[in-house]
Amino acid sequence: MKTSPRPLLEKWTHLRQFIALEPLCDLPTAVQPLQDMAGRLHIAALWVKRDDRSALTYGGNKTRKLEFLLGEAKRSKSREVLTFGYAGSNFALATALYAQQLGMRCISMLLPQHNATYVRQNLLLGDYAGAELHTAPNTWLLGAKTLWQYARHTLMQGRRPYWIPAGGSHPLGVLGFVNAAYELKAQIDAGTLPVPDVIYLPLGSMGSAAGLDIGLRVLGLQTRIVAVRVVPTQFGSEAGLQKLIERTVTYLRRREPDFPVLSADDTLCEVREGFFGQAYGEFTPEGRTAASLAGDLEGLKLDGTYAAKAMAALIADARAGKLQDKTVLFWNTGNSRDVASRVDGLDYKTLPAAFHRYFESPVQD
Repeated sequence: MKTSPRPLLEKWTHLRQFIALEPLCDLPTAVQPLQDMAGRLHIAALWVKRDDRSALTYGGNKTRKLEFLLGEAKRSKSREVLTFGYAGSNFALATALYAQQLGMRCISMLLPQHNATYVRQNLLLGDYAGAELHTAPNTWLLGAKTLWQYARHTLMQGRRPYWIPAGGSHPLGVLGFVNAAYELKAQIDAGTLPVPDVIYLPLGSMGSAAGLDIGLRVLGLQTRIVAVRVVPTQFGSEAGLQKLIERTVTYLRRREPDFPVLSADDTLCEVREGFFGQAYGEFTPEGRTAASLAGDLEGLKLDGTYAAKAMAALIADARAGKLQDKTVLFWNTGNSRDVASRVDGLDYKTLPAAFHRYFESPVQD
């Protein structure tokens, strides 16, 4: 049975006049059983949602949000988009790649982080995609620098850059994951997988968890969501998640008055602590073990900053006997499309000098 790639907009047709969606994703993303891992961990049934293959150019959960955000940027005739992240930000890279594809340029405002091979690759590919890269040592200075760049580019271009929050977690971007919940329900109805008792995924900028929570509740599913915090609390927290859910429901109801009223207090989502580590982007022993297990048994590629930490929480719960009788879905939010071969031969010295240190200092194992 063929499922619609954008079931949210088919259900709530009034939304269409407000949404300028740019179809970047290859949807629906596949679901597949992880039988070897389920057996090893004594889980009744374990599945994975392959958002790591959400698009050919660059996969991951970010592209779902960018369909809506870059669609709006294109409709507003923006020449540039401005976004945020850490030095190795997958979202900043995805924004640069897809903005270039749509004839726009990305301005990326980036915070420092622990070094890793993927940080080098993302910086090189972002630069190759024409992104203008800036950095500052802390959020306060980055904010000041952002205002300067915003004003400078407005004067240069004669129009404002389209502003995209970190991770695309604006209510418009969150719609990408409300749609993902509808997509999952269609796959359940088609018999592709059973109704999950629980979904595990990373909690970064919170948009993925917020959208799934809204969509699952509207659809009447009681699937719990375990969102594993992988960023500092100033960027991801229970209070922040509740606020984003409320803002997104308000956004939807203003454009689709029949959309149900939802209270953030009735959320299906638990923010799980204990797997972040000491700092953003620092790989943890539990995450390394989780990534190795998933790679060895199922051939899954899990990044150490996000997905591996969420899988570590799933493994910990399984080993504590909490998932023996559960159907579990792991939402793989990272990108598994090849980046390494695309940056082979690129010279890091074309990057602004402030980023050279990532190429001149060791990376994590």
